Amino acid sequence: MNRKEKMFESVEKLSDKIISINDFIHDNPELGNQEFKAVKLLTETLSQYGFTVETNVADLPTAFMATYKNKEGGPTIGLLCEYDALEGLGHACGHNLQASSITGAAIAIMQNLGDTPATIVVYGTPAEETTSGKIPMAKAGLFDQLDVALMMHGGDRTTVDGKSLAITSRDFIFEGKSSHAAVAPELGISALDAVLMTFHGIEYLREHVRSDVRIHGIISEGGVAPNIVPERAVAKFLIRAADVSYLNEVTERVCNAARGAALAIGAKLTIQEGKTLANKLNVQSLNDVLLANAKEAGAREITPPRQNTGSTDFSIVTHIVPGACLRVSFVPFGVPNHTREWEQAGVSEDGHYAVIAAAKAIAGSCCDLIENPDLLKQIKDEFLREKAISR
Repeated sequence: MNRKEKMFESVEKLSDKIISINDFIHDNPELGNQEFKAVKLLTETLSQYGFTVETNVADLPTAFMATYKNKEGGPTIGLLCEYDALEGLGHACGHNLQASSITGAAIAIMQNLGDTPATIVVYGTPAEETTSGKIPMAKAGLFDQLDVALMMHGGDRTTVDGKSLAITSRDFIFEGKSSHAAVAPELGISALDAVLMTFHGIEYLREHVRSDVRIHGIISEGGVAPNIVPERAVAKFLIRAADVSYLNEVTERVCNAARGAALAIGAKLTIQEGKTLANKLNVQSLNDVLLANAKEAGAREITPPRQNTGSTDFSIVTHIVPGACLRVSFVPFGVPNHTREWEQAGVSEDGHYAVIAAAKAIAGSCCDLIENPDLLKQIKDEFLREKAISR
């Protein structure tokens, strides 16, 4: 039995533990930066298997690093996991699958390194859905030590992300003047009207941007009563595009729609800028390693990369070191994430199968990278070429 087969066997022996981690995190959903139960379970488990655990990294209370160093030398491989839930939807993005499969993979790798030098670092990265723990973790240089970074995500198919969309957010805060909506409407300035006009302006903008652009927003504040002219209204928008350069151009046009609305209505406008994430830097040779191991691991519904993609804060890491994310099928083809179907499938038989297949695929990929220095060099060389092109 070769090393990879031993790793797969280790995952099978760990399957009850992996599934119990998955189900616990699923049944105890925690919002970003509040994932204390998940972090406690993950760090205690990794510590029990010989990993050296650091908590509160990058001054984040629910971020951690768990390191297993097997002799000096060899590659340093980062395995990233997320564990935050969605407000009102629980684990409808499947982050419970990530945390459990990555933990299982890390332990299986550690148990089968023998005398081979290598370092495995598990990164607990909080708040992917909101503030993004990876941003301060990257600024703190926590990923700089890596030769390669791998991640897992659930999906409606087993594939890799060949691309992702750059994303930024803007909050438009309008301040008008309250008045009685029936007795003296002429004395009021409706901040809500400015919000509605902003939405209309953006709708006209959609016709004149590239097809890769996505603009979506909500009204988070729109007034307090229908008989009071709203003196405050807030719209929150996410803007996406295939690259940061064009994203910046579109974002300015979106902001101009809000500025024009404020001018037309006579309201005061404050624009608050949120997080900005670049598009993912793709390293196809690393994607190929993941897909080949997914096939060996028995993952279902293996397909080419998706044509329609969203955004990910993992993109931050892919601009520092070669990085790739394996998506593993656990819901029917065509079912999108951030839905009740995803949340319910997280503890289904298909969900349990997926976390075991993913743990094997990640462990197998690490085995290839550890045993084949030429393959790792090829991946790193391709990364440097892609990074130079992206500048």
